Amino acid sequence: MVDVPDPELRIVDPHHHLWDLSALVPHLPNDDHPFYDMLRGAATYDVDDLVADLDSGHRVVATVFVECGTNYRPGGPPELRPVGETEFVAGVALGSVRPGVCAGIVASADMTLGNAVAPVLEAHVEAGGGLLRGIRDAVNFDADPTVLPGFMMKPPGLLTDPTFRAGVAQLERFGLSFDVLALEPQLVDVVDLARALPGVSFVLDHCGEPIGLGSYAGTLDERFPIWQQSMEQLAHCPNVTVKLGGLTLPLHHPTAFTNPGAAVLAEEWRRYIETCIELFGAERCMFESNYPVESAAGSYSTVWTAFKLLAEGCSDGEREALFSGTASRVYRLDVTGES
Repeated sequence: MVDVPDPELRIVDPHHHLWDLSALVPHLPNDDHPFYDMLRGAATYDVDDLVADLDSGHRVVATVFVECGTNYRPGGPPELRPVGETEFVAGVALGSVRPGVCAGIVASADMTLGNAVAPVLEAHVEAGGGLLRGIRDAVNFDADPTVLPGFMMKPPGLLTDPTFRAGVAQLERFGLSFDVLALEPQLVDVVDLARALPGVSFVLDHCGEPIGLGSYAGTLDERFPIWQQSMEQLAHCPNVTVKLGGLTLPLHHPTAFTNPGAAVLAEEWRRYIETCIELFGAERCMFESNYPVESAAGSYSTVWTAFKLLAEGCSDGEREALFSGTASRVYRLDVTGES
């Protein structure tokens, strides 16, 4: 086990996946998009892999699984097929010998169903066995089709679509949060959505996904003030919190897939993460592993070490919020009895 800084600091990892893409990976397009490289390098990430990572030196007391399209029901109504993923993860949590594994679930539901999404949410709640905490329906879109692989692109305009918004509004009735996976140019619409639905708790994934891929290559410095302005507007929405992490692939840093070490990663991510903490405050920010996607950056332990380096200037209270407090509050996790 590699030595890590501050090994007693409690961590709640609010964003990881579990999947087996072995059937898919051999048939991936012959494409040089870095996301395909990641898939080929992390084709399988199961609960044994997760537990090994949780025990790699940092004190991770609980985790939150975030939907990734795995273990859907093979048949039945299409809108209910994602409930199979919730059933699978609830089973993982129940069967795990390590406390805190998948203590919360963020499931997938089609918000374009509008008000008709309510029965789907009811099915997720039942399948989750008390673990369902939120929903994510990714809205990634950009006019440049090379920014993301085609299977990750959604139709344009979802965030402003009245039916989609009616679906998101249903989450308030169920006490569920909404994880937002959107690209930096879409943040202006995220701001409008958060303002329109003040009773819904929004969790912005991956620092709002600043991007350096496709036509955005070489524009990170130019677009940083644009991202910063959008994040400042979001920070004025008290119903929005932000996850700090998931930056390696969207930024497309040249060190991706080279395992540069925690210090290098911390410097690559610093301006985005420090800006988020400055704008939102530590009580509305939470570090996330985004594993196994972030395996493009380095090991699970390395990623959390990078976060600890980034938080060196924070107070004890701020560090507690960033590493466990915010995630525990937003996802309503009881980790008080965890070691």
